[in-house]
Amino acid sequence: MEKSCSLLIHFDKSTPALANEIKESLEGNDVPEKIEAMKKAIMLLLNGETIPHLFITIIRYVLPSEDHTIQKLLLLYLEIIDKTDSKGRVLPEMILICQNLRNNLQHPNEYIRGVTLRFLCRLNEVDIIEPLIPSIMSNLEHRHPYVRRNAILAVMSVYQLPQGEQLLADAPEKIENVLSSEQDPSAKRNAFLMLFNCAQERAVNYLFTHVDRILDWDELLQLVVLDLIRKVCRTNKAEKGRYIKIIISLLNARSAAVIYECATTLVSLSSAPTAIRAAASTYCQLLLSQSDNNIKLIVLDRLNELKSSHRDIMVDMIMDVLRALSSPNLDIRRKTIDIVLELITPRNINEVVLTLKKEVMKTQSGELEKNGEYRQMLIQAIHSCAIKFPEVASTVVHLLMDFLGDSNVASAIDVAVFVREIIETNPKLRVSIVTRLLDTFYQIRAARVCSCALWIIGEYCLSLSEVESGIATIKQCLGDLPFYSASEEGESADSSKKPQQVNSITVSSRRPAILADGTYATQSAASETAFSPPIVAQGSLANGNLRTLLLTGDFFLGAVIACTLTKLILRLEEVQPSKVEVNIAMTNALLIMVSIIQLGQSSVLPHPIDNDSHDRIVLCIRLLCNTGDEVRKIWLSSCRESFVKMLSDKQLCEIEEIKAKAQICHSQPDDLIDFYHLKSRRGMSQLELEDEIQDDLKRATGEFVKDDNDANKLNRILQLTGFSDPVYAEAYVTVHHYDIVLDVTIINRTKETLQNLCLELATMGDLKLVERPQNYTLAPESSKQIKANIKVSSTETGVIFGNIVYETSKVHERTVVVLNDIHIDIMDYISPAVCSDTVFRTMWAEFEWENKVAVNTVIQNEKEFLDHIIKSTNMKCLTAPSALEGECGFLAANLYAKSVFGEDALVNVSIEKQADGKLSGYIRIRSKTQGIALSLGDKITLKQKGGS
Repeated sequence: MEKSCSLLIHFDKSTPALANEIKESLEGNDVPEKIEAMKKAIMLLLNGETIPHLFITIIRYVLPSEDHTIQKLLLLYLEIIDKTDSKGRVLPEMILICQNLRNNLQHPNEYIRGVTLRFLCRLNEVDIIEPLIPSIMSNLEHRHPYVRRNAILAVMSVYQLPQGEQLLADAPEKIENVLSSEQDPSAKRNAFLMLFNCAQERAVNYLFTHVDRILDWDELLQLVVLDLIRKVCRTNKAEKGRYIKIIISLLNARSAAVIYECATTLVSLSSAPTAIRAAASTYCQLLLSQSDNNIKLIVLDRLNELKSSHRDIMVDMIMDVLRALSSPNLDIRRKTIDIVLELITPRNINEVVLTLKKEVMKTQSGELEKNGEYRQMLIQAIHSCAIKFPEVASTVVHLLMDFLGDSNVASAIDVAVFVREIIETNPKLRVSIVTRLLDTFYQIRAARVCSCALWIIGEYCLSLSEVESGIATIKQCLGDLPFYSASEEGESADSSKKPQQVNSITVSSRRPAILADGTYATQSAASETAFSPPIVAQGSLANGNLRTLLLTGDFFLGAVIACTLTKLILRLEEVQPSKVEVNIAMTNALLIMVSIIQLGQSSVLPHPIDNDSHDRIVLCIRLLCNTGDEVRKIWLSSCRESFVKMLSDKQLCEIEEIKAKAQICHSQPDDLIDFYHLKSRRGMSQLELEDEIQDDLKRATGEFVKDDNDANKLNRILQLTGFSDPVYAEAYVTVHHYDIVLDVTIINRTKETLQNLCLELATMGDLKLVERPQNYTLAPESSKQIKANIKVSSTETGVIFGNIVYETSKVHERTVVVLNDIHIDIMDYISPAVCSDTVFRTMWAEFEWENKVAVNTVIQNEKEFLDHIIKSTNMKCLTAPSALEGECGFLAANLYAKSVFGEDALVNVSIEKQADGKLSGYIRIRSKTQGIALSLGDKITLKQKGGS
């Protein structure tokens, strides 16, 4: 068994010191050697090693030393050794120690006195302490505050022993006198702490006697006062009003720690609007005044908790919370925005959006490293605001459209998605958005943004002028046709055989570029192609963004261009009376499509056009050559109808999430009803009256009622031993995020007394046993509750195993009962979470750990199997319900969850129904850490059979 000690020391067991070497060093006169030997001896003893006859050596050679370090180590040694025998009686040799301790308590050096008094705080043996009482009490009046503050702690420790009140009957009175006359802040704090723990009434009397000067007290004493208030108010709620006044007065204290504790105490003791408002205001002040990012994150967590329980009050504080965006830390900004987005109302939406707009504009001017990421965060926040309150969209959409050409592709994509949604949900903004998009289209640099922008142009250019402008913009950004010349194709074929240099650009690479004179050459893929607005010079068009992207081999974009031109031509037929103009536009569009196919089939580019893009472009060509009414309807109406359905599904999912988060309260029909207006208000402050109202409201809505699932509790009880074992044990497992508490019930089923019974536990995985349970004596047929705390450091399936060891009077050897293993389920640490498709894909590409599980199940319905996996893994399905509808024999869905440690778990389910009716496919799990990927894979493998 490892022994407890108040000092944690790192110890390497690989090279243990020999007992003889330690004894020789202790017997010598060299002080540094003696110090090292004492340290080695303490570490060996702490790790369960035994050094026989060491105690006598230390008494003879270490005890007389005057060196302060040696004396400190001696006290640590005395703390860890056994001072009693097996029957609980103090060992005779401890008499020598008592004399040494008495000498130390009367030592002229204040450090020796102080550390000795500190050591006495950790002694539990009354026989050792009793002779030292007079010396301890005399140190209460020592001239040095270090001695006095430790003497007060020693008095408190002795008084709290089982026989302490007999040893120090007048201790509270003496400590109260010390408190009245003491000037040292730490000693005064310790004296008040002693009264708080041992004589609470005296502490309360002292507090109310000096309540007018409480703001002048030291920070340490003020924090102990808050502890006292919390304790008193929980035991005596009728006195709450008096103490809350003290807490509110302490909100004006000079110490930030005291102010934070005051706010936390207010929230825990009162639900009155005045108190909650004061606490929220205090948190906001700390958010701005503190420079430490960790403090800001903690304060934001407290504000987030207030938002959940007191949203109406937090709504009024929204602008104060938004001021935290001045911090350059991205985590703080992200948390701030998350809180604010859940507090927006029609009353404050304009102010919030104005602030976010200002922050977006700041990201343009500054050259900070993470400006792009912060801008993306702001764009997503504005998007969310505009969806909830469409009336503000007009104030932000044109500003954000300036970022369609942003170098940060992620933020540019977010802007494009935002514009696509706003143009559908705000028909009044359609004309201005289309006009602005056509004007800024040439600035777009990313292919994905171009694809989204082209879709908007194809769907929302409705009038004749808009359609013509859309076609002209696309033609302008594509440049002159064809995309390459026949001579260039020959040069490209020759270059594949023999590397050569053209205008200082290496041809051995595989990407084409257009030179200043209009000729073609290939360049390294690592070089960047400059984007610039299209410029018309001498009747020919210079390099445009669509042309540049096509010449890099992006033929998916080519298919999008073809589809957009097809839609524009079909719409032009409806709005253009002149057939000649329509035919000219159609001819130009067909020429562009044919040129894209020709480019993809040429040898200019290293990779030919893919089949999907080729088929799509060919479909567009055939459609323009022969258009039917049904096909026209599909292209001009059905696409937008599908988009509208997607938006409605998205809104429906958001509504369901809000409903799921809403607290469901129930009150019983026979609950007591308190009529607030009939109560006596005599002697009650406004704060107490508000508290009464809030308590009545909570009772009425059933907030005080806790609906615990007893069946779920029973599921957490695990049998550790068999019914035929002499000792029966079962454990109730409680998981508190970072901690696991094992409440083990041990029953002695024999007719004998079990001595030195010990529950020995060990862990496997990222689990750490915090403390080892001590030895117990168990009477015949009696039971004992033993608690064990285990720390969890990561989301990984762990195992707790161990045994029960005990002795009996009849059997001299120790008896061992092996316990069943306790498996800690990963499901206790992960919970369903939501993220956008873009974020999911980004994480999927970044995460390096993947676990691929083959589908092996008796379930034959794809949707039923997906539901079973979601239930088994406690994850959220991100794929919209509409995408999972229908019976096509295939199903693909994305699942997402987040652990309590902030880890992300991504799952992709891809299944297919075979001809024999069985399901096949794969479930792929990705995460940043190996543990969560492996544990989730094991869980899915175990559960996917169905019904288990």
